[in-house]
Amino acid sequence: MFKKLLYLSIFLIPLSSLISQNLQVHYDFGDGRNYITTTVEQFKPDSYGSTFFFVDFNHSKKGASEAYWEIARDLKFWNFPIAAHFEYNGGLNSAIRFNNCYLVGVSYFWNAPDFSKGFTLQAMYKNIERNQEQHNFQITGVWYLHLFDSKFTFSGFADFWREKHYVSKDNFQNHVKKSNFVFLSEPQIWYNINKTFSVGSEIELSNDFAGMHGFKVNPTVAIKYNF
Repeated sequence: MFKKLLYLSIFLIPLSSLISQNLQVHYDFGDGRNYITTTVEQFKPDSYGSTFFFVDFNHSKKGASEAYWEIARDLKFWNFPIAAHFEYNGGLNSAIRFNNCYLVGVSYFWNAPDFSKGFTLQAMYKNIERNQEQHNFQITGVWYLHLFDSKFTFSGFADFWREKHYVSKDNFQNHVKKSNFVFLSEPQIWYNINKTFSVGSEIELSNDFAGMHGFKVNPTVAIKYNF
């Protein structure tokens, strides 16, 4: 389960109001999952752009079984809503290490005048270490929408990237085909109890992701604490 913060409004409203850090706890009841994922993420803008990172841990009955993290930097020295984007992804679980991924590209931002909604589009070159074809691409879209005087927030991301890999139907026991592309989206809906606590759900929608063949739907129930 991979999270992304919304890269939005970086240079349009005061920086102090954009600094964000939160802890999310998700119970994943997708097919064959039934585990808890904890996520810590932070977004911090500055005079030259913004820095974002998150760390995910999946927890089985025996303890933490998988770790994954992303760190990204956007750089911007001009007034129009495009930034240079740099990113690293990596992690490991009890069986394997995920390949290091290095991404570089551009981000485009748009926000409504009242910041009730907005989106980001990113186009990136993606280098995947140890993959049979290291040179790839990734396209990412991120969005947010505040509803009913910000009591509800609908947010999420969608990734589409090229990566040559094998996929299977039964937890990597039998490869069924070789796949060239991956799709992953994680829309979230939150009810904001107050500025500190939110409750909601995330639905992971994926195709040929994490070694599994075909389209998968994995929902969660979650709570979020904003520091």
